Amino acid sequence: MVRLEKAYLFDGPDGRKPLRDLFGDLPQLIVYHFMFDPEWEKGCPGCTGYIDTLADLSFLSARNTNFVLVSRAPWPKLEAYKKQKGWTLPWFSSFGSDFNYDFHVTLDEKVAPVEYNYRSKAEMIAKQAPNPTEGEEHSLSVFFRVRDEAYHCYSAFARGTERLSDGYSLLDMTPYGRQEDWEDSPAGWPQKPTYGG
Repeated sequence: MVRLEKAYLFDGPDGRKPLRDLFGDLPQLIVYHFMFDPEWEKGCPGCTGYIDTLADLSFLSARNTNFVLVSRAPWPKLEAYKKQKGWTLPWFSSFGSDFNYDFHVTLDEKVAPVEYNYRSKAEMIAKQAPNPTEGEEHSLSVFFRVRDEAYHCYSAFARGTERLSDGYSLLDMTPYGRQEDWEDSPAGWPQKPTYGG
């Protein structure tokens, strides 16, 4: 665990709050870093699919854990999208803070060294990683609170976040598979548009 030294602030339905308030009265916090750039009018289709398929998470609070979404888009955009989707999960904006950059979900080398999924920009380019080396990415981070001090315990990136939903596991068993933009349908099979198509 790494103690957080910065005082991150988040905008939400009750105004601006520090990270400590996102825990509520609980010692554990799970943050899903939902891709929503400040310039976008709606959230990432993949992140939207994740949240659409989440089951009831109310049992987490009985186990001392709070679950929230955090995005860089300003709070009014998040609030409008949340209402449109009919979601009830707590969602906060990190707009104007270093939070997304420090946790490697907004990649902009003018602000912070580019790193995603524990790889530097050079490593991503060398390995021809499918994710871009700039812009918004998704992730899941776990935090722990001891009194008023918060600690970062863990982050999972890219396919490491799939355990949120069984959707991809189910698609992996189908002939068309995940239907990602960079994947073609198997040769000889009818071609199928991707999820976003």
